[in-house]
Amino acid sequence: MKTIVVLGLIALIVLFFIAQYNRLIRLNISVNEAWAQIEVQLKRRADLIPNLVESVKGYAKHEQSTFDAVVTARAKATSASSVADVAAADGMLTQALRGLLAVAEAYPDLKASANFLSLQDELATTENKVAFSRQFYNDNVRSLNTAVKTVPTNFFAGFAKVTEREFYEVEDPQDRNAPKVTF
Repeated sequence: MKTIVVLGLIALIVLFFIAQYNRLIRLNISVNEAWAQIEVQLKRRADLIPNLVESVKGYAKHEQSTFDAVVTARAKATSASSVADVAAADGMLTQALRGLLAVAEAYPDLKASANFLSLQDELATTENKVAFSRQFYNDNVRSLNTAVKTVPTNFFAGFAKVTEREFYEVEDPQDRNAPKVTF
């Protein structure tokens, strides 16, 4: 009878160990998947940018510095690899795109162009997908980091070779300022 109880306890401990290990692995895979989604959306945005720049160039030939800023920011965004580098490049690209769209506001013919409007809509949709992907990634990172730091899973993190991950943070000073609303 004692042997059965001991074997039962050993089996429960082994099952507990396996469950904790598998939980950490699943959380790590979820973070990897979420990161891949960010990369997909950023690639989609990067692919839209040349078309957007070309459509604006036709109307605003003298805005070369704006175009150069967008091209430079896009190049940095497509070559960044770490979470921090991607986030920094993403912030630069967002600022450059704001500048490009501000230039477009000065040209009524451009704003009425079906091609430009279509590209602008695609970009807006993509920006929403990028924002959702960032949030999804950060939610998964939060779950993983919580598991890595809390009992009992923190005892298994080293064995599973799972460590804390970095949150995706975009440093954009304009996002910190409250918008001015006037009536």
